[in-house]
Amino acid sequence: MNLLFKIGFLDISIVNLIDITLVSVLIYQVYKLLRGSVAIKIFLGFLSIYLVYLMVSALRMELLSIILGQFMGVGIIAAIIIFAPEIRKFLLIIGRSSFLSNENLLQELLFWRKRETQAFNINPIIEAAKSLSGTNTGALMVLSSNSELKFYAESGDILDALVSKRLLISIFNKYSPLHDGAVIIHNGKVKAARCILPVTERDVPAQFGLRHRAAIGMSEATETLVLIISEETGQVSLAKNGKILHNLSFQEVREFINDYLTGVDIDDKFEPISAYERRQIKKRASSGSATNV
Repeated sequence: MNLLFKIGFLDISIVNLIDITLVSVLIYQVYKLLRGSVAIKIFLGFLSIYLVYLMVSALRMELLSIILGQFMGVGIIAAIIIFAPEIRKFLLIIGRSSFLSNENLLQELLFWRKRETQAFNINPIIEAAKSLSGTNTGALMVLSSNSELKFYAESGDILDALVSKRLLISIFNKYSPLHDGAVIIHNGKVKAARCILPVTERDVPAQFGLRHRAAIGMSEATETLVLIISEETGQVSLAKNGKILHNLSFQEVREFINDYLTGVDIDDKFEPISAYERRQIKKRASSGSATNV
């Protein structure tokens, strides 16, 4: 053990500093995951009790240590039940961040296959979006660059058809039996339609309906780019990594999709939901003050 310095009866080594740093990062990540939900208060309560338990154990208060120790033993099981949705989301984040989750990478490592380019002609998607937006037809398209998203595709109807403007317009036609849900597009093909997406559990602005909530939820759970067309306004939005860009032009949509499919990192160009909401509040306040004048 490489001793760095000593504080009273505590011997601080390099390993101790690394341990403290990693625990701090872990607690911060858990806080970010739970921030804005009721679960954060429960988590802070558990953390406070655990810190008290560590203190009374260090001070050798045996009776209080036994009582709190029994509570902590039961509390871990209760925490797993209470935080089940958050634990599932945490594992999803770890899973999608792992290099093992990349199917193409696994194929390369195991079978020495050359990675196929994921870029394809996106003109049918842009042209279909223009037509759908012009008629205020709601649509939800999930674009995946590295996975077929079989789990989500199997929740709908498997198509495995080449992407075309007419196909997308016919799917989202309000009289089509496939319009209610999302389409999954991978490697130039519409893999499935009428797919069910996970809805975000975060607080989002009131003007975002179920379609936008599902898009944000899908972008949180997977490394996808989700295109949303509002049924009320016809505005086009994109969701990525739990963030959203609203009211985009079709040229901007084309650029973002091309960058995403060619592997360009576009995460920094998206804004958190809270930033969008603050901007909308400022916009409403400024328009209200202008009206009063």
